[in-house]
Amino acid sequence: MTRRRIRRAVPLCVLSAGPLAGLLPCATSVAHAQTGHVQTGHVQTGHVHTGHVQTGHVQTGHVHTGTAPARPERAPSGDEVALGPGLPTGHLRTDASLSDVAGLSARDVWAVGQQEAWDFWRNRGVITHWDGSSWGEVPIRGDATGAGHLRSVAAASPGEVWAVGDGHDGLPYLAKGSADGFDRVSVPRLRTGDWLGGIAASSGRVAAVGSRDGQVFLLSSGGAGKGAVWKTGQGPGGALYGVALAGRSDGWAVGDSGDGPLAMRLAGGGWKRADLPRIKGGFLRDVYAESRKRAVAIGGVYRDGKISPLVLDWDGRRWKRAKPPERHAELYGVTGDGEGVFWISGYDPARAAEGFLLRYDGSRWTRLRGQASGANRKVRLQAVTHVGGLTMAVGHVLNGRDGKERYTDLVERFGPSHALAAR
Repeated sequence: MTRRRIRRAVPLCVLSAGPLAGLLPCATSVAHAQTGHVQTGHVQTGHVHTGHVQTGHVQTGHVHTGTAPARPERAPSGDEVALGPGLPTGHLRTDASLSDVAGLSARDVWAVGQQEAWDFWRNRGVITHWDGSSWGEVPIRGDATGAGHLRSVAAASPGEVWAVGDGHDGLPYLAKGSADGFDRVSVPRLRTGDWLGGIAASSGRVAAVGSRDGQVFLLSSGGAGKGAVWKTGQGPGGALYGVALAGRSDGWAVGDSGDGPLAMRLAGGGWKRADLPRIKGGFLRDVYAESRKRAVAIGGVYRDGKISPLVLDWDGRRWKRAKPPERHAELYGVTGDGEGVFWISGYDPARAAEGFLLRYDGSRWTRLRGQASGANRKVRLQAVTHVGGLTMAVGHVLNGRDGKERYTDLVERFGPSHALAAR
């Protein structure tokens, strides 16, 4: 956790290689990470917007940017493995990538992203739906301007799904819909130059985050129907990339301040900046809120031209830094099962051709890897969701053969090893 000339205007990415890598704005603290790669994003004072995290991707903004089912079905016992090779959705055009994913059940999963990523004029946003057996693209109705890169998706119910990103008309793009189609939602308070990277939704509540004029920006509404009142707010300098809601009145939004990680907490009806460990060069891409007393935020630390992973764990009183096993992996998205287990998606440069996830239960880490996609390819899993015992991650494969970089959207599925044996 957007496409348009200014908002998505041919800027630089700094967190990963290529025009899709990272998919989030970068603050000045990380503005030199992996330079030399052109990215389509939105440039604002102090930040280079490139699209997110879950985390945003928030959830992105990733989120994830969304509220998990209250009592998700737990996966059967057994080691979790890749359920076959990672595959594209099969419906997107060339140079496509998926930025975020949100699931209500193993038969009701949503993903958003973009296609024709290298072509500014043809680039357009994508909303696609998994019904348990296949993916199908869902249209946006009655909007001649069209959506650009969509960064984040949140599902409150089968009939209330939200997506956010960039519009080709220069404004942030906010859409609401279901499997029957989506409609753009007009928010008069949005203006040219605003950037939205993550969205979260629960019954009767919606929150989107990003930046405005170099400061964090928050957009919220207490209802999904016509006539819903939208409120906006600004906070300290920086940008927010991911947001998550927990319960009726609690939530978290994460990003960076320009020189370190940044978190805002929703409590008592308002957003307030939270205390975090001081980590120079740190940034947060995405957050998953299990409850008022438990949340996990992920991102990275940029130092000396390199990025190392950053995971912060909320125990109800304070954020503590966790120690993931991979020292050089890039982390993009996070989700959970609502019962103390979390999944983190990303990219491991040491095994670039394989999808990469981390499973974290608060004390123990487990690496999950997809099947290798072939030589001269890089797999980046931008976001992840876990529903009904199924872990599904989305992103893209970068094929660098013949001196040309081409993108293909990618979906990886993970589950208990006995589920693979039964197939």
